[in-house]
This record gives sequence, C-alpha cells and structure tokens, in this order.
Amino acid sequence: MIVFVRNLVVKDFWLKLFSLVLAILIWLTVQFSISKEVSPWSALIGRAVDEKVLTVPVSVPAAEARAVTVDPAQVQVTLRGDPKLLKTLGTEDIRAIVDLTGVEMADGLSRHVQVILPAGISYTQLTPDAVEVRVSPKN
Repeated sequence: MIVFVRNLVVKDFWLKLFSLVLAILIWLTVQFSISKEVSPWSALIGRAVDEKVLTVPVSVPAAEARAVTVDPAQVQVTLRGDPKLLKTLGTEDIRAIVDLTGVEMADGLSRHVQVILPAGISYTQLTPDAVEVRVSPKN
C-alpha cells in the first residue's frame, strides 16, 4: 500500500507538476477575463488596458438611391485597448454599420449593428446593439 501511494506521487512527478501549473494558468486567465480586470498576461508584460466610450453615427453602406432612416442614428461603443492607442482614436476611426443586403423595402425592421474597429482595439459594450430601419423603395 505504501509503495502504491509513493508511486502515485513520485512517478512522473515533473509531468504532474507541469500539468498542475498549466491548469492554474488557464483557470487564472478565464477568471480575469470574466471579471474584466487587467488580464494576467497584460500584467506580466507591463501593458495597461484602458477603456473609452465614444458615440458613433450609424451608417448604411451602399444605400443606392434609397431613402434610409436609422433610429437611433448614433450608438455608444465602449472600447478597450492600449491607452496610447485609445487617446488617438476618434469617431472617424470607428464605423458602426447596418447591413441591408437583400432588403428592398422595410418599415420598422430591427437590425443588429456591426462595429468595425482598428487593429489592437476591441469593444466590450454596444448600446443599443440593434437599431430600427426604415427603407423606402428604389426610385
């Protein structure tokens, strides 16, 4: 019995220790990402993460001579990233678009807003995430 317990601990000790450390790192990464605090990876390499809220106009690409009304016309985007990069960002660097592919005419159609961001920036919140669209037929 003693030999069994000793082999349970000592046999492949380094592999078991490596597995334990890896499991702890994965658990810490998941916990920090859920709590929206600074990630352990950012803390290890010394990069701070900051947030910024911008109000961005909603656009409809390729409206093609149709009268398109979007309500609300602006959305609030909470951005997250490197503080130096966030300071230089403006509303012209971020696009909030509504895809109306295949829609000929609509009144009160609800569509999700897609956000296009520069590299190195992500968004954590979009308010509202859907807008009401009215599309008149082509002339």
